[in-house]
Amino acid sequence: MALSRVCWARTALWGSAVLPGPYAARRLQFVRSGLAWGAPRSSKLHLSPKADVKNLISYVVTKTKVINGKYHRFLGRHFPRFYVLYTIFMKGLQMLWADARKARRIKTNMWKHNIKFHQLSYREMEHLRQFRRDVTKCLFLGIISIPPFANYLVFLLMYLFPRQLLIRHFWTPKQQIDFLDIYHALRKQSYPEILCYLERVAPLISDAGLRWHMTELCTKKALSRAMLLTPHLPPVVLRHRLKTHTTVIHQLDKALAKLGIGQLTAQEVKSACYLRGLNSTHIAEERCRTWLGEWLQISCSLKEAELSLLLHNVVLLSTNYIGTSR
Repeated sequence: MALSRVCWARTALWGSAVLPGPYAARRLQFVRSGLAWGAPRSSKLHLSPKADVKNLISYVVTKTKVINGKYHRFLGRHFPRFYVLYTIFMKGLQMLWADARKARRIKTNMWKHNIKFHQLSYREMEHLRQFRRDVTKCLFLGIISIPPFANYLVFLLMYLFPRQLLIRHFWTPKQQIDFLDIYHALRKQSYPEILCYLERVAPLISDAGLRWHMTELCTKKALSRAMLLTPHLPPVVLRHRLKTHTTVIHQLDKALAKLGIGQLTAQEVKSACYLRGLNSTHIAEERCRTWLGEWLQISCSLKEAELSLLLHNVVLLSTNYIGTSR
């Protein structure tokens, strides 16, 4: 009797294990599925800090682009004139930053390989020269922005005097042409004095043929602009700047002769002519290339002691050139 009761109890226990209730059945099914797919892993094993950071950065960048696009559309619809200025300003900042990075790469390469300025390629030399001028012009804005709340005045001055305070990156296409014409007119005013001086020294030339040719040049008054250097400096500083400027142009000429004028783009040709005194804004590209070739022939034939003639060459070579009288 006791043995039968024990067997019945065992049967009841095993029966409950074989025929589980609803909760036990679901738990048993979950365990079996876990055994089938493998043991459950900790969620910490799936975390990757680098992946999370990349996803976060991608999300922020995407949202920023969306917000920026909406902001641009809002400005374009409601403030069109301000939007034009804003677009030019932002593009100018991007171009200036790109110029700074390129200039830094060039300077780093010069330092690593012990390369001098005159040993650089033409485009690298021209980039450093122009970037230095841009930084010098921006330096004034940086100085007047130092006092508290002066930045509001700076923005007003930039809006009122873009030619004097801003570099070419922040000019509109129309302003670039207009401002170059203004500089051309201003530089033309100094040439009568230079030509009068050449007339006085012409009789001192011993060669009769050269003396006649010099006098013939001085009697023609269709002039182009001079070097873009301010005359409002002490004589010592002005002489130093003229000497440095002339030396740089001579080094650029040698590098350009090595590269070849045919390798330059249309914009590079016009910029090179403008730097050397020709008003290239209203002259065709082919005529600019011809004029630049004539300049290089004279410049590359000069020795270091004769570089002062390069400054006078700005006047003499550009005199009565068709299109420079604008």
